[in-house]
Amino acid sequence: MLLTKPSVCIFLFTCILRLGYTWSVNNFLMTGPKAYLIYSSSVAAGAQSGIEECKYQFAWDRWNCPERALQLSSHGGLRSANRETAFVHAISSAGVMYTLTRNCSLGDFDNCGCDDSRNGQLGGQGWLWGGCSDNVGFGEAISKQFVDALETGQDARAAMNLHNNEAGRKAVKGTMKRTCKCHGVSGSCTTQTCWLQLPEFREVGAHLKEKYHAALKVDLLQGAGNSAAGRGAIADTFRSISTRELVHLEDSPDYCLENKTLGLLGTEGRECLRRGRALGRWERRSCRRLCGDCGLAVEERRAETVSSCNCKFHWCCAVRCEQCRRRVTKYFCSRAERPRGGAAHKPGRKS
Repeated sequence: MLLTKPSVCIFLFTCILRLGYTWSVNNFLMTGPKAYLIYSSSVAAGAQSGIEECKYQFAWDRWNCPERALQLSSHGGLRSANRETAFVHAISSAGVMYTLTRNCSLGDFDNCGCDDSRNGQLGGQGWLWGGCSDNVGFGEAISKQFVDALETGQDARAAMNLHNNEAGRKAVKGTMKRTCKCHGVSGSCTTQTCWLQLPEFREVGAHLKEKYHAALKVDLLQGAGNSAAGRGAIADTFRSISTRELVHLEDSPDYCLENKTLGLLGTEGRECLRRGRALGRWERRSCRRLCGDCGLAVEERRAETVSSCNCKFHWCCAVRCEQCRRRVTKYFCSRAERPRGGAAHKPGRKS
């Protein structure tokens, strides 16, 4: 069985997405060019990191990155073209690029190393490019071959997905950090050499979450893409939008309500947060967002948790802990009886 370069990319990445967390190279990679097989485990790890980051960023939102939303291929049945779909594409693309870049820097690939293309050049006042910059050019090129190969259509949805894939890659490049080292006599900083390093992936996720809230809706004529002129109009439309921005074609459904057709569970039964010193503003408002604004009541439940505590080191060499029990209060959205004359939740309210 011989596979062309695009079909290898589609084959590998589709398998990665279908198998998710339990994916293993040895389970299915029996053919294909060796050049692609050596990157496949990094692509899998990157796709997984994108999934995990999506779940983290939306843990306390009405839409909380359900498993059904994580199919990237159009022919895999991803029906919607809303802002949540845009985020899934962007964070997955970013995860793959980030992991490939990081693994390149760690020396996992024989054909990849530091990006020293600018070393010795003046970077700014008092500093020069030097050191070992993370090779985002490599990560970008390989991730593009894997992720973008999933889009074989020429319609507006394919154009949207490709645009958001690129926005994810731009997010990785745009959040890189400049690190510098001083040079001079007796610890002075007469000159500096600087290089670029990847940030924590959490920063990339937070950056794309902001882009999600500011995502642009693209309005196209019905049926655009069915002709050469229509495809040209689609291309022109997307070219006019910065690739740093997320785009979507459709409005989001009402995530408050269960919708079996769309695979939405609604917010009834979801846990929310009310108290805690470490909670951010968005988390503290989760009960109102998930429960109150969706026409649900907040139900308080007491629970007992068991955790290790009072751990002590014993010579030699063991750590022994006690089991401590603690009563905690948790909050959940529950169906409340509607008062007479009360207004029901109106579908269509934004998350």
